[in-house]
Amino acid sequence: MIRSTLACLTLATLVITCLPMVAAEMIKFDPEKKYLIIHADDAGMSHSVNVGTIESMEKGVVNSASIMMPCPWVVEIAKYAKEHPEKDFGLHLTLNSEWDDFRWGPVAPLDQVPSLVDPDGFLWDNVSQVAGNAKASEVEIELKAQIAKARKLGIPVTHLDTHMGSLVCRADIIEVYARVGIEAGLPILFLDNEETRKEYEAFNEAGATLAAALRKNGLPVLDGLAQFYGGETHQEREASYYRALRELKPGVTQLIIHCGVANEELRAITDSWERRDGDRLIFIDPKIADEIKKHNIELITWRQFHAMQKTR
Repeated sequence: MIRSTLACLTLATLVITCLPMVAAEMIKFDPEKKYLIIHADDAGMSHSVNVGTIESMEKGVVNSASIMMPCPWVVEIAKYAKEHPEKDFGLHLTLNSEWDDFRWGPVAPLDQVPSLVDPDGFLWDNVSQVAGNAKASEVEIELKAQIAKARKLGIPVTHLDTHMGSLVCRADIIEVYARVGIEAGLPILFLDNEETRKEYEAFNEAGATLAAALRKNGLPVLDGLAQFYGGETHQEREASYYRALRELKPGVTQLIIHCGVANEELRAITDSWERRDGDRLIFIDPKIADEIKKHNIELITWRQFHAMQKTR
């Protein structure tokens, strides 16, 4: 049951320009048009990820990113976001810590969120463990602590999303996710369609109701989401991205990527280092910008998507 605390809260949107150069207040939603947010996850995870993310935003077509507040390199990316308020940075709300030798704990004090941590005091390794152990009330404490930390660091937060989908693993946790977004006046990564309901069982219980609550409070809901973890070679992954651009449907879609620089640090953290470096290279290549133009795709940010909701 959706709580009555899903109050009517909104946040004034800021104006930003991106590729193509379109100001937020100029955008009027066209249901026949293809809009795309190219979004780099995991900023703040490491220095190498920060460097790769910044490069992809400054030299490439990546026009949005999100920051993991519990991670050790968050201060570096927060400083960049504060110094570049024209960039689109959200929070990658984090409830799990998935790498073997590179772990982090919650932002909130441990004694306030004991159900969110493993016996060593780190956030749970995977989403299944989050679903099996986390108390929704403690999830809310942690999410609000992450948002408060971001604001204290001066990050001009544009949106919220979920690391590894941990916030859509149970209906009561999805409810917390939506409520926190509404109370903060920030759009959240959220879909309401048949495909989503098939992939995430919890959406069957709460998805449609929460999507309506988000829209009622002036927050947009995505029409589509694309991400690719497979592909044995760089060429296969590149082909997947180009195919996604060719097959993009009208409406607003977010394409999730993970950028990094293949150095010693990233290799020590994750076996996905090659793919993260590859994503950076693909999305700073001028060819991808040409492909976007070829298929009449308009790049927008989460700031613009938020403003666009007024015309939908």
